[in-house]
Amino acid sequence: MARGGRRKSVFETGMEAFLFNARWLMAPFYVGLVLMLAFLIVIFARELIAEVPYVMDSAEKSILLVLSLIDLSLTGNLVLIVTFSGYENFVSKIDTGDSEDRPSWMGTLDFSALKIRVIASIVAISAISLLKSFFELGEAASTEHPYDYNRLAWLIVLHLTFIVSGVLLAFMDLLTAQAEALGSHGE
Repeated sequence: MARGGRRKSVFETGMEAFLFNARWLMAPFYVGLVLMLAFLIVIFARELIAEVPYVMDSAEKSILLVLSLIDLSLTGNLVLIVTFSGYENFVSKIDTGDSEDRPSWMGTLDFSALKIRVIASIVAISAISLLKSFFELGEAASTEHPYDYNRLAWLIVLHLTFIVSGVLLAFMDLLTAQAEALGSHGE
């Protein structure tokens, strides 16, 4: 029997089962994200192997390599967070048994918290890209290669845009939470 005491028709029951099971159409997206995580490992290893011989040349090169690797690591973390929480929120709960290795945030991130984590990761990645550009600016000043200041300006604008977007998303979530809290007190 349906909510409100009404019987559901066979069509309605079938349609709801079809729509509910359609969530599995999202599973290939998460498998694709896991494949991209594997590609990120390859990129990480390739960059590490290519740049390690040159890290002793200068402190700037060492710092740039570290920043590049941190950037890739943050990107990998972002992919993992989106994969786990997206799958758990929209497809099915992940059964890890009694594993002590289960991340504490798994199963607790709703869509709102996921948005905030994603934008925070993007801001961090953007900040690292901007910092790398500032180091490149210093390197360009010591050589005769001109630096693309237009690119730097765009990186700053994008970074500020990501920050403002993050603050606005957090503010909207705060307003939504306050409205829900007021709504639950009014019942």
